[in-house]
Amino acid sequence: MTEYVIRFIAGGLIVSAFATLSDMLRPKSFAGLLGAAPSVALATLGIAVVRHGAQYAAAESWTMMYGAVALACYSLVVCQLLMRSRINALPATIVSLPVWLFVAFGLLAGFGGGR
Repeated sequence: MTEYVIRFIAGGLIVSAFATLSDMLRPKSFAGLLGAAPSVALATLGIAVVRHGAQYAAAESWTMMYGAVALACYSLVVCQLLMRSRINALPATIVSLPVWLFVAFGLLAGFGGGR
């Protein structure tokens, strides 16, 4: 139960800090980008350090980076499908999902979890 309380408080504080930072940036479209994923990742890593140690948190951070690279590749493919093929967003995202999985698991298999 205490882990959930710590996660709630740490997540809330980090989300608030990133929301404040993003509010100062231009364009305002950065607000959503900086408000969610980085704050949740930092809260998760903070809890991982406390509960499992720095080595575990380091491995967690590597897998997060692999996921971020995979998301970037997926996003590029979706954008290309939307712009060049002129298909709707839902089919483009569904068709591109294997790209995300292939890149993420390929990086994990190729480099491991940072151990």
